[in-house]
Amino acid sequence: MKTIRTIFLLLITLGGCSAPENYDVLIKNGHIVDGTGSPSFIGDVGIKADTITKIGNLKNASGQIEINAKGLAVAPGFINMLSWAFESLIEDGKSQSDIRQGVTLEIFGEGESYGPLSDKMKRELKGKQGDIKYDIEWTTLEESLEYLEKKGISPNIASFVGAATLRIYTIGYENRAPNEVEMDSMKLLVRQAMEEGALGISSALIYVPGNYAKTEELITLCREVAKYDGLYISHIRSEGNRLLESIDELINISKESNIRAEIYHLKQAGKSNWNKLDVIINKIDSARSNGLTITADMYNYIASSTGLYAIMPLWVQEGGTDAFLKRLQDPIIRSKVRSVLNQTITGGGENILLVGFNNDTLKYLTGKTLAEIARIKKRSPEDTAIDLVIQDDGLVTGVYFMMSEENIRRQIALPWISFCSDAESSAPEGVFLKSSTHPRAYGNFARLLGKYARDEKVIPLEEAIYKLTTLPAGNLRIKKRGQ
Repeated sequence: MKTIRTIFLLLITLGGCSAPENYDVLIKNGHIVDGTGSPSFIGDVGIKADTITKIGNLKNASGQIEINAKGLAVAPGFINMLSWAFESLIEDGKSQSDIRQGVTLEIFGEGESYGPLSDKMKRELKGKQGDIKYDIEWTTLEESLEYLEKKGISPNIASFVGAATLRIYTIGYENRAPNEVEMDSMKLLVRQAMEEGALGISSALIYVPGNYAKTEELITLCREVAKYDGLYISHIRSEGNRLLESIDELINISKESNIRAEIYHLKQAGKSNWNKLDVIINKIDSARSNGLTITADMYNYIASSTGLYAIMPLWVQEGGTDAFLKRLQDPIIRSKVRSVLNQTITGGGENILLVGFNNDTLKYLTGKTLAEIARIKKRSPEDTAIDLVIQDDGLVTGVYFMMSEENIRRQIALPWISFCSDAESSAPEGVFLKSSTHPRAYGNFARLLGKYARDEKVIPLEEAIYKLTTLPAGNLRIKKRGQ
């Protein structure tokens, strides 16, 4: 035994006298925040090919590329849990607005995914294209990701399969439950997507036709996903007045299908709902204590963003875009919609900022509130909203100021919260200048690190990096990423 110890120590000594190591990339003197949440430290990082091979004191090492990171933080690439960068990456694969914030993995598929697609769905998707035009050269989810990869893009990409996409593929836009044959078809499509590498299944239950899926339908699909240890992730059925009931539904789906579940962009929309955060935390913590894996993500702004159609009743949107727009032009139906909007548009529309139009004749209105446009048009805010949706084929995008800054700070500190932009990854040039966007497309991750971690010290830098890297990588079951 003594001889063996001597040989071992001798090998260590000889190893210490070996020639300096050479790396493809050597990052020196960095403030290393490794993604685990552990205290940061000063050190070096050696990279060969696409692999980090050593971290520590590499003062005798050299690199083909050497970066002096003194005074800078060195961290794993960030994971964007909800990205709409698919189309923007087709236009510009450099992913400038996200990659400059440190985002190296874009996760697609909120409710709808870019596969599987039928020929009819391809035609519909092409008809909804805005400033960015492209041919749809794929059918399956796997092929859609390969399409981007072959174009050449900066970030890594992954996707959920959208529950609404499965519905459209199988049922169309009908507001009814699937029959037995249709349900079997949807289950088959789920298994196919998971075999292709989908991260799980997603739902967006405030939009049509995703809203038509009842809880039991979602449980059935989630049971298929659970066989692959996939994640159920959801834009829950209500983020406002029925927020608590919607969280209960997600927890119930998780329990009944034995699946891990995450809430997309957790928020309390509308001042009357701001006081519900304590109850939300108790519900999720209780579910986690009882053995369920429930998590959530968020963006760091008091304003959300979605289409202007989202403030309109779901019944008027049934049957797809053409049927929706046709109904809005019916005077009797329009009157009913106007009555609903009278209740949902608060403050005369001052809190709704319009940032995106597809119709070139409407682009001059970009950056104006609904209230301002109503005054220009000399129409009521309700009629103005309906007119704009009709004139822009349902594609108007709005920013809605409806959340609490205090609640944002409290959510950031929750141990099961990760982060998303819920936006495209664009650039201040070219086709991207034809429309505006929510600032989260350019600032969500920088805002977490700068405003909330560094300046306001809501959480330490190490915890912020953990929530951008290791935590979401674990939730997504992605190996060898995040640390």
